[in-house]
Amino acid sequence: MRSNRDIPGLIIAVVVFVTTTLAAGQTETVLHSFNYNGKDGTAPKAALIADSSGNLYGTTESGGAYNYGTVFELSPRAGGGWTEKLLHSFRNNGTDGELPKGGLIFDSAGSLYGTTSSGGQHLYGTVFELTPTSGGGWTEKVLHSFYTDGWFPKSGLILDQFGNLYGTTPSGGAYEDGEVFELTPGAGGTWTEKTLHSFFGDNTDGSVPFGAVLLDASGNLYGTTYQGGTYGTGTAFELAPGGGVNWTETVLFSFNNGNDGSADANSLYAGLIWDSAGNLYGTGYNGGAYNYGAVFELTPEAGGGWSQKILHSFDDNGTDGANPEGGLIFDTAGNLYGTTYNGGAYGYGCAFELGPKAGGGWSERILHSFNNNGTDGFNPDAGLVFGSGGNLYGTTGGGGAYGYGAVFAIRP
Repeated sequence: MRSNRDIPGLIIAVVVFVTTTLAAGQTETVLHSFNYNGKDGTAPKAALIADSSGNLYGTTESGGAYNYGTVFELSPRAGGGWTEKLLHSFRNNGTDGELPKGGLIFDSAGSLYGTTSSGGQHLYGTVFELTPTSGGGWTEKVLHSFYTDGWFPKSGLILDQFGNLYGTTPSGGAYEDGEVFELTPGAGGTWTEKTLHSFFGDNTDGSVPFGAVLLDASGNLYGTTYQGGTYGTGTAFELAPGGGVNWTETVLFSFNNGNDGSADANSLYAGLIWDSAGNLYGTGYNGGAYNYGAVFELTPEAGGGWSQKILHSFDDNGTDGANPEGGLIFDTAGNLYGTTYNGGAYGYGCAFELGPKAGGGWSERILHSFNNNGTDGFNPDAGLVFGSGGNLYGTTGGGGAYGYGAVFAIRP
């Protein structure tokens, strides 16, 4: 198990955790509080990933040995609690990336891949790989430094069956409104970047894609934009590969800002997920019936096009969440889980569940309201992930014992 290796030169911290029992039958546990001490990361902005041994991996936007962000691992200890290891501290040295805002992915060999929103040779961000070494450490390699293509990637990556990486940048590209890119591995450890689509930013195309893309079995990519489209407040799009180097973009849906009385979700930060029937699901930071954000479903229509259905409109009323930034996940029963940045019982965000009702519609349950009480995390930027025991895991950019963010678990 990777967590049992002695990794020379890495910071190892024993984690103390705090438990809160909730009225809804859930228990929230703070697994790790980040500390601004030169030995830990601070301000995690991305969702976690888990390996088969129950270890969790993530990034922090700042902190670490040079205060430019980290990649970390949290491992459960046999006697209880969790142990943190810093796998990499980013540094502003003209080659390394800095300030990672997106999450990580694994390949089949156990290497980690991610992006940084700044740094690299041209200071416009990087794509990096962390590879475990035989001696127990990790080696970082910058695969691409952005410059004349996209700029400042904020999201994570996806990997196809051929080892190609795909991602987005919210700015740059041919029209400086963002792009979708592909990185292809070559001989000798080289990687080649290709812009698959540059967003135009007018009323026919989206602009400013913050979220990661989604890949289907046919090699098509799906994603969202924060701005652009018919109403200027975001789109859902599809990119289809052509016979050669060209990709074709289709705007599946333009989200409405609500000026015509509609209850569309809009201002999308996160990417999409889908169900087995091919419907797409996501969150809008704004919009919905109360303009505090919404969870939506996009369904393909028989005659072409896609229709939107709002599954839940958030209402900052002291009980519901508000302004979801992170994406969604499904469980095996078809329930949806996510977080909101604001709202909840204390105004610092919440974790929620949406379950389909037998007669139609969806029912929301608040699993946890985050609280600025000196122990709990608050204001989660990212979504959740399932880990061992059916627990939900996530991060908050603020709060915890030191005020610099936390990793938490919600146990059924």
